[in-house]
Amino acid sequence: MRRKDREMSPEFALQLIDSVPYGVLSMLDKEGEPYGVPLSLVRKEDILYFHSAKAGKKVEALKEGSTVCITFVGETQVPQLFDEKELADFLTKEEKGQTLISKVFTTEFESALVQGTVHKVTSEPQQIEAMRLICEKYTPSKMKLFDLAIRSGLSRTAVYCVKMQQITAKRKKFDRNGEEMKWGRTE
Repeated sequence: MRRKDREMSPEFALQLIDSVPYGVLSMLDKEGEPYGVPLSLVRKEDILYFHSAKAGKKVEALKEGSTVCITFVGETQVPQLFDEKELADFLTKEEKGQTLISKVFTTEFESALVQGTVHKVTSEPQQIEAMRLICEKYTPSKMKLFDLAIRSGLSRTAVYCVKMQQITAKRKKFDRNGEEMKWGRTE
């Protein structure tokens, strides 16, 4: 990572992964071309789970044991650090150009990247456990219907896991005083 001052801890990365609604799985398709697809993922310890139809481009690209990358993006926004009067003041002070670039024409963000190996889950109990974890994350109020849904849908569902081997996180965020929070600072 080039900007080490924006690198966040592995714990930050795991919290981000657990809180965001999706991640983008990136891999090479069967022709060797880059292919990315957004997925609903859930994490249990160092394993990420997702489900899929049993056929399609993604399934063809997911070779057993191949390395994949998953990108997770959390809060992203343009910071509003200056009022209109302060912004107008920039027009009269050329030396404030760098501040414009770093604090006005910028974006606050948080992201995590995971590299790992993908495997198809073939054991029915593990498939059900993975689907239960996914449903508990995305549809917690509907869990009383989970067993019925699994009985009617598991035979048409492929379940995959990614063993996380490398995880990194990066963030750009300003505190309430307009100073960038660097070197893992969280408050």
